[in-house]
Amino acid sequence: MSFKVAFIGAGSIGFTRGLLADLLTVPEFQGIEIAFTDINPDNLRMVTQLCQRDIDENGLSIKIHATLDRREAFAGAKYVINCVRIGMLSGFATDVEIPLKYGVDQCVGDTLCIGGIMYGQRGIPAVLDFCKDIREVAKKDCILLNYSNPNAMLTWACNKYGKVLTYGLCHGVQHGHEQIAKALGREKKDVDIICAGLNHQTWYISVKTDGVERVGELYELMQQADFAKDENIRLDVMKNFGFYSTESNGHLSEYLMWYRKRPQEMEKWINYSSWIQGETAGYLRVCKESRNWFETDFPNWLKEPARRFTPENRSSEHGSYIIEGLETGRTYRGHFNVMNYGTITNLPGECVVEVPCYVDGSGISVPKVGELPLGCAAICSQSVWVQRLSVEAAVHADIRLLYQAAMMDPLTGAVCTPDEIRQMVDEMLIAGEEWLPQYREEIVRAKERFAKKEVPYRPVKGFTLKEKSVEEMAMEKAKYRKMAAAAAKEKVK
Repeated sequence: MSFKVAFIGAGSIGFTRGLLADLLTVPEFQGIEIAFTDINPDNLRMVTQLCQRDIDENGLSIKIHATLDRREAFAGAKYVINCVRIGMLSGFATDVEIPLKYGVDQCVGDTLCIGGIMYGQRGIPAVLDFCKDIREVAKKDCILLNYSNPNAMLTWACNKYGKVLTYGLCHGVQHGHEQIAKALGREKKDVDIICAGLNHQTWYISVKTDGVERVGELYELMQQADFAKDENIRLDVMKNFGFYSTESNGHLSEYLMWYRKRPQEMEKWINYSSWIQGETAGYLRVCKESRNWFETDFPNWLKEPARRFTPENRSSEHGSYIIEGLETGRTYRGHFNVMNYGTITNLPGECVVEVPCYVDGSGISVPKVGELPLGCAAICSQSVWVQRLSVEAAVHADIRLLYQAAMMDPLTGAVCTPDEIRQMVDEMLIAGEEWLPQYREEIVRAKERFAKKEVPYRPVKGFTLKEKSVEEMAMEKAKYRKMAAAAAKEKVK
């Protein structure tokens, strides 16, 4: 087969190298055209060199076309895979560090809460520019596969305003599926699930083995599993709402109003075995470490054996399976982020939901899920309105809607007063001026308001581990090489 796949944000080593290897595992795809684009020439060069080495050593004749010009990369593409981080790590830092001055403590800050809202303000104008280029230079009906966060917000904007068919992809459902299978003492392939909700707030509403529903047994079984000590927040939510959620402890804690609003009580929910257990700004720390390590260790990556394009090495990321299903007709079932349009009947018709989908040669089908359990729908409904306000604010540069999104956010609203929220948003707009062109006029006014600084800070220290130096990381090379491959996702504007 011959068609073109373009990666934007290709300087993201973790996603780009893995997704490319997944694609080229498909026998029919070993002659396709690949284009990489990024705004960081050094990262683009390094990732291209590493991926081309993998291709060459697998005996394929594909030559990656790497370019800083995204329209050149998109030209004639049938699929575009988005892996960008708008604002890079300096922008990411403002999403978590400024809110700490106002008492808002986040673990990640890239999906919901004030960090996710502001990340969306940077990302949405950029992905709409991508969509414009796709409409103009890519193949007709080109599909955009979005891996970037805030996933639901970006996917929503691309479908509604970008007019490009876009699917948001995430691996949270697969990871939770593995945990559930482990608790049941079964192989993952023998546990049938239906997961539905919002990205990072998706609920395992059906879990069957041998045709028998097991949801009612899960809480007790998962409490006894060896991973239970690291899932205390997820299990607490399950105790109160009846269903297991896809997202890890740290991430889940910042989407809700209960676990991070009182610093003196956070210690009982957080452990330090991993950043993902709730460490303050833990993902930012890991991304910084991973960037520094990758830049230092890159020459050694080239000395390691190439990645083999074999079925056993293929990951569970959805992207390659979607393209395989569409191009070859093989059936694939996964959970994707799509416009709702009645799929989940007790969430708004216009929102992005994460639900089971089927792929084959005729396209992507989205079965009707029906109603979510009422408590799960209530949690998702609150998040949906934050997302909608955020999307509309970003598209229309409407600061009133932006303030409202932050006020309606569960954790931000639980910690801050409206006056604190308005000042915090102003400060974050000013700090992100470089990446927020749509707010140019509003930022001028925000600077005037912030100069008066009428609301005092209420800083919290947070629960942060020390960032490791390259020398410290070198003592555990294998561990940090794996971490860099998973987390080094720093690029494109």
